[in-house]
Amino acid sequence: MQRHGRGGGTAASAPRIRVAGLVLLIAYLAVVGWLALRPLSVPWVAPPNLQPFATIRADLDEGSPASLTGLARGLALLAPLGVLLPLATWRAERPLATTCARTVSAGVLISSAIVLLQSAVPGHSVNVDAVLLNTAGVALGSLLVFPPVRALLRRRAAHVPPWGGSPLGTGPHDALPLGDEAGGSAPPRAARVGIAP
Repeated sequence: MQRHGRGGGTAASAPRIRVAGLVLLIAYLAVVGWLALRPLSVPWVAPPNLQPFATIRADLDEGSPASLTGLARGLALLAPLGVLLPLATWRAERPLATTCARTVSAGVLISSAIVLLQSAVPGHSVNVDAVLLNTAGVALGSLLVFPPVRALLRRRAAHVPPWGGSPLGTGPHDALPLGDEAGGSAPPRAARVGIAP
């Protein structure tokens, strides 16, 4: 009987993780697109800001609940992408540093696209600090939330065989090895019994 190691369960669960991550990613981006790109009927629109950290410093200096809530909203808007992007491109063997770097890079591109699209929507203006806050949120999600999620998924994939059933090493066929698994010895032969004359 051929035994399947830890890599078998991980490889078998990878397509399911990628499909689930992709579905959640598309649904979340649809919600973010609706929230960020809907027209706003406001009496006054802030002028465009192309100077990094200008509005962030102004909000921190003001210190009002509304300004701090705006900063928190900017951090939280794309933070779930720190988990959903790696799941949609799941590779269990990929180094964590590489995964985080790719996730943050994708977060920069997505946030920049949203900010550029907002410039053509009534009630919005271009703000480079929005890209910085969104990217920081993606980085926090990737560094703080994704590692434990990744460890949990890898543990579950390692203990569940690709064909289903009981975890590896606990099934009824794993208790006693067969003859060819015990070192290649031949099966026992029946003893010869003499026939009386």
